Amino acid sequence: MTEHAGADPQGRDIFDITIIGAGPTGLFAAFYAGLRGARTQVIDALEETGGALTAIYPEKYIYDVIGFPRVLAKDFVANCDQQARRNEPAIRLKEQVLELEKGDDGILRLGTSNGDRWSKSVIICAGVGAFEPKRVDAPGIAELEGKGIHYFAKRVEDFRGRRVVIVGGGDSAVDWAVTLEPVAESVTLIHRSKFRAHEATVEELHRSSVDLRYPGYETTAVHAGDDGRLAGVSFKNADGDVTTIPADEMIVAIGFVADLGPLKTWGFELQRNQIVVDKVTMATEIAGVFAAGDVAAYPAKFKLIATGAAEAVTAVYHAVIHYDPKARLDAGHSTTIMEKKEKAGAAAE
Repeated sequence: MTEHAGADPQGRDIFDITIIGAGPTGLFAAFYAGLRGARTQVIDALEETGGALTAIYPEKYIYDVIGFPRVLAKDFVANCDQQARRNEPAIRLKEQVLELEKGDDGILRLGTSNGDRWSKSVIICAGVGAFEPKRVDAPGIAELEGKGIHYFAKRVEDFRGRRVVIVGGGDSAVDWAVTLEPVAESVTLIHRSKFRAHEATVEELHRSSVDLRYPGYETTAVHAGDDGRLAGVSFKNADGDVTTIPADEMIVAIGFVADLGPLKTWGFELQRNQIVVDKVTMATEIAGVFAAGDVAAYPAKFKLIATGAAEAVTAVYHAVIHYDPKARLDAGHSTTIMEKKEKAGAAAE
């Protein structure tokens, strides 16, 4: 892609669509923007595409993506990345968008950590925004972080043959327990209430050899060995009885504290750390700015990758109409669009 193909008399390099966030939803939005012939750029603060899938659990299996009975997060991201780059969008990583401002001519200025970017429309696919893991407040935890205590567990092989303790009852905790059970020496899961994970995964967990300590169980302390690494974990049951077991690794998966960061100051209507959008168009309160994926809020919303993909298509189609009112809202099936592009390319040659 020619970087300055959209330069105007003021010297601004203006893109048709700018996508904030390079997770699965953002990457799919980039692909569909390319299908619609939009000059597109993707901006993400992380150093790799994939969002949380890459940053938190690249080797965890995903089970609810259409067309895949199950797929490793890193493999799914690799396919999303390849698909997104088909029409050569400008992908800018390690760049944070700090400001969003609309000019008198309707062009949107995005002030980033690397300077100003310009666009006719913007689609925000920022997921939950910046995220920090919730931490367990128990003696020894802070001192052993990085020495057997994990808040981000990426590689399955790091746990092969190890005695693993997992704390939590959501999707991440249960998925890790099921994933590591075949490779670890032992897996113990500690949780204080009911499981919040998908029912099918919870059923698989109950069929596994994972030592389940729930409900009413809580971590009370962790203990270091002579080498300064994690050696044991203590926990109590609902009656207050304390048990200590040997452990080499402990994964704390009790959730994350999300923060939209600068996005909160851009003038959107917010609801529980999400941007309120029109469910039909995915439009925000700012004309020309849309949102898709986990960052978008509307009634009866389901936070799934599949949902984000559908929202990405909707946002792209309405973004195209925003900057080109004469364009068709529905350009037809992807096969039809690709055939037209290929014929146009052949004719140009």
